[in-house]
Amino acid sequence: MDGSATWPAREHGELTAGEREILRVLGRSQDLDSVGDEILVSIGAAIIEGRLQPGDDLNSVELARRFHSSRTPVREALAVLEREGLVEIVARKRPRVRRLGIEEVRDIYELRGELYGLVSRRIVEHCTDTQLEELAAVQARLEEAAAAGDLDRYFWHNVEFRNTEARLAANDIVRGVLDSVGIRTLQLRHLSLSLPGRLDTSLADHRRLMQAYADREAELAAALTRSIVRRGLAAVERSGWTGFPD
Repeated sequence: MDGSATWPAREHGELTAGEREILRVLGRSQDLDSVGDEILVSIGAAIIEGRLQPGDDLNSVELARRFHSSRTPVREALAVLEREGLVEIVARKRPRVRRLGIEEVRDIYELRGELYGLVSRRIVEHCTDTQLEELAAVQARLEEAAAAGDLDRYFWHNVEFRNTEARLAANDIVRGVLDSVGIRTLQLRHLSLSLPGRLDTSLADHRRLMQAYADREAELAAALTRSIVRRGLAAVERSGWTGFPD
């Protein structure tokens, strides 16, 4: 495991935004009922936020020592992360942070763009003004994080915005598919927003989307959402990221 990875202390037992999101997608309690859950969310959040990089080894002995546990909960946590597409486990080799190839990334982003386009259309067609106020409240938090220059806080409010859209769209099948690919794309979405100029572009895109919702412009909202997702992919591609070493 990369020795430079940092594991922020959890203040007063509080979960980070990344840890809460992992538990939400997995349908697990937010109370961290076991050391295995703590290992699971800590490693998952470190991968998403770039503190563990694609290809980094995940040494089960070192992890067990770090979390004061046996190797069994470490292996169980890594197995869950493998199912979610964040970790790769190969026989007779150490587990490692999984590398997504660029073609797989493009396929996932294409799927997300189409599904979130559907979500945006349903929001315009079915949500009340009161429900749109929920999105406006998240947008206000995005504005505050951007003004403070807090990338991580902006990123997780961005995730909150998309999750709120998916819930308000009231299509459980679409929401389930988005969750099924959601965790493995979070590290790329974080990378995309960290690139120069991307935070400002993202904020402007969200302002236009909120205006389309307010104006009840279903097709415009869907087109803007697909454009936002495509911009994210384009930023990843421009960064030179391929998921594999040169």
